[in-house]
Order: sequence, then structure tokens, then C-alpha cells
Amino acid sequence: MATAPPTAGTWRYRAPAWLPGGHAQTIWAALYARRTRGQALTFERERWTTPDGDFIDVDLRPHPLPGAPWLVLFHGLEGSSASSYAQAFGELAQERGLSYAVPHFRGCSGELNHGPRAYHSGDHEEIGWILARLRAQAPGPLQVVGISLGGNALLRWAQEQGAAAAATASAVAAVCSPIDLAGGGASIDAGFNRRVYARMFLQTMKPKALAKLAQHPGLFDRQRLLAARTLYEFDQVFTAPLHGFASTEDYWRRASAKPHLAALRLPALVLNARNDPFLPARHLPHAGEVGRWVRLWQPREGGHVGFPAGVFPGHVQAMPEAVLDWLQFPDVQG
Repeated sequence: MATAPPTAGTWRYRAPAWLPGGHAQTIWAALYARRTRGQALTFERERWTTPDGDFIDVDLRPHPLPGAPWLVLFHGLEGSSASSYAQAFGELAQERGLSYAVPHFRGCSGELNHGPRAYHSGDHEEIGWILARLRAQAPGPLQVVGISLGGNALLRWAQEQGAAAAATASAVAAVCSPIDLAGGGASIDAGFNRRVYARMFLQTMKPKALAKLAQHPGLFDRQRLLAARTLYEFDQVFTAPLHGFASTEDYWRRASAKPHLAALRLPALVLNARNDPFLPARHLPHAGEVGRWVRLWQPREGGHVGFPAGVFPGHVQAMPEAVLDWLQFPDVQG
């Protein structure tokens, strides 16, 4: 009988001594750390037609063993199957005998989607449709991890589904997710974060939005979008109105997973480093704010989807190993 690994139930991450601070741990892991021990992973790509006639691209790595269970990863803001964390999880999935899927949110696979919408942090209906289709071809419930934005949307799906979520997923994990979107938004739009991270995101999000405007003239105010210098301003012009929200405040309030953590009815891991520059520790949930299905991991270090480990130049396998250990042996039973 399989036994739980020692990392199941707890994770005492410690950053390398040569890489102190949340910013360094965030930036190094994203740009410089080793993603895999071997060659970069390649995928089989499938294009799925969405219920509203648009499309998404799903990158797959089926395990050679027939009937292998599936690990599904939902990427973060402007991420893809090429992101460091997606590569690291994919290599680990293959080593552990799992098939692996990375669905791309609309417009994130390298080709602009067709419809007058993109994706957002509370996109739980899209998550549900994707998981239902993957579950139909899997031998059993899926193990599902969401990174940053993808993790918040995943939690919102599980919250909306309630007890029914367990028929689709055996467990879910949200890693460095902006579960308090107002708190995270205020942080990323201020000071160093605004100059570095917000600017970085807007450098790719604005051109996509303008391409969307060329597809659908009149969809939003072009000059207001060009003038946006913060994620708040971008969401006010683009994200909120295109996805049925009255304003940025309305979007951030309704899409945040933190107020609904007690509604979860399947094993759920919520992992946030306390030095994550995208979501300061004061906005993280306490044990009394979550239900018995939820396990909170809040290590002191790690940055935003960082958690680099090892000697120089380091690697990013430590977090995927700990998270997948937990997904395979979740230590909550409701």
C-alpha cells in the first residue's frame, strides 16, 4: 500500500542563502532558474471549440501507460505551457506516471482568440467546462493545480460547485494565487511593483487588447487603454466590462476566492509565500477563515511562484514536488 511522503501535510521551505528576499526569489525563478533536469518539454496540442464558438488550445503530455491518472495545470496571468512552473510540473508528472494537461486561457497560446472577451481571475465557468471535458477522458478524478490567476479561478470553480466538485477533481491546489484581488491589485500597482511587475504585464496585455479591438471595433475606448499605467486602470477599461463586471472594484470583489474558502467541499491546498510581492502577508487568510477541507501553507519565503532551491544557479522543482506530494496524499478529509 502506498504511503504518504514526508512532505504531505506540511512544507517547510527555506530559500537559498544566496537569494534573499521576495523580489529576488520571484525574478530569479522566472528568468534564470533551471526548469527541468533535461530538455524543455514538448507537447501535443489540441484545439477545442468553446461553447460560445471561440477556441482554446490545450497542451497535452499523455503518459505511455494506458489508464494513467491526469494532472491538470491552469497557468497564471500571461503564462503558458512554456512557463517555468508548467515545465517543472510536467517533468515531475511524467516521472510519477501521470498524464499532464495545460489548458491555455483565451489568447495565451500564441494566437489571439476570436471572441469579444479574454480571460480573468474569476473565470470559473471556463475552468468548469475544461475540467469536465478532461474528466470525460480520464480514468478517475483529476488532480488539479492552478498558478497565481489560474489558482484563484480554480478555487472559484470549486467553491461554485460545492460537493459536486469531488466528482471531477480528487484535490485542488492554488499556488501564490491572488485570492484577495483588491489587496493584491493595490500592492502590484504601487512603488517598485508598479514600475517592474505591472509594467511587465501591461507590455503584453495592452497589445493583445488592441488586437482584440481591431477584431471588434468599438469594444472599448482605445485612448483610455493606452493611458492605463496600472492593472486597476487596465481592468477598468478592458477586463471588467468585457466579462460582465460593472467596474474594477466589482470584478475584484466578485472574483476573489478568499471570502468563500469555507465553501470548499473537496481537499484544497492554498499555498502563499508570506514575502510574495504580489499579495502581502496581511491579506492572507487565517485558519479560522477557512473550512476543514482547506490546508493553508504559508512559508516565510518563496516570492511569487518562485521557491527556488539548490545551489547556484538553482532550480524550481522544490515547489512542484511538495504540491504534487500533497495532491496525491491530501491530509484533509472534510
